Amino acid sequence: MKAVYICVLLSSVVILSACSSGESYFRAGYDFDRVSKIAVVDVIGPVGGNAAKNQISDFFIMELLKKGYAPIERAQVQSLLKEQEFQASEITVAEGAAQAGKILNVPAVLVVNVPEFEDKISITAKMVDVEDASILWLASGSGKSSELLSTIAGAVLGAGAGIAVSGQDDQVIGGTVGGVLGGAAGHMLSPQKAEKTKEIIKKMCQSLPQR
Repeated sequence: MKAVYICVLLSSVVILSACSSGESYFRAGYDFDRVSKIAVVDVIGPVGGNAAKNQISDFFIMELLKKGYAPIERAQVQSLLKEQEFQASEITVAEGAAQAGKILNVPAVLVVNVPEFEDKISITAKMVDVEDASILWLASGSGKSSELLSTIAGAVLGAGAGIAVSGQDDQVIGGTVGGVLGGAAGHMLSPQKAEKTKEIIKKMCQSLPQR
């Protein structure tokens, strides 16, 4: 009976993926063929550690490659800026981003800001001309991940496993095992959030000028 109950709970959890949106604007008349190389100089916002930032950077790099740009690998960008003792806080303004571009010897840089990265994800990105610090391209996008419902599914799965181990739903060992496995299943959310972020970035970059 308990097994049936758990199966019903699991089957009732529907993973919903809200639609993503993205829009962008570029400077009319600018020759984007001049942007031979470009660097994603920073990913700003509450996205976690460097691993998450690198992944978001890579999603933008993939879209830049599709449009004919030649992005610099993020590890190389970080190494060069660190070598020149460039402060990350300076990148938040266009002039600072342009200065970073001069250090990297590229004609343009991309700065990514992620103000929201929970159930709702919102991202903005701007391409800055290194020569005069003007904005060449500006984009924003948002969407909702399915992490919340997925976490519930993980918790239910863990609870079911705990009951199966203990044989009773009121035993400490059942609760402990359920909590551990529930947390492990909940941590499977990372691929889902990554997929949603990738989808948002793809929509943001749809109108990025081809070079």
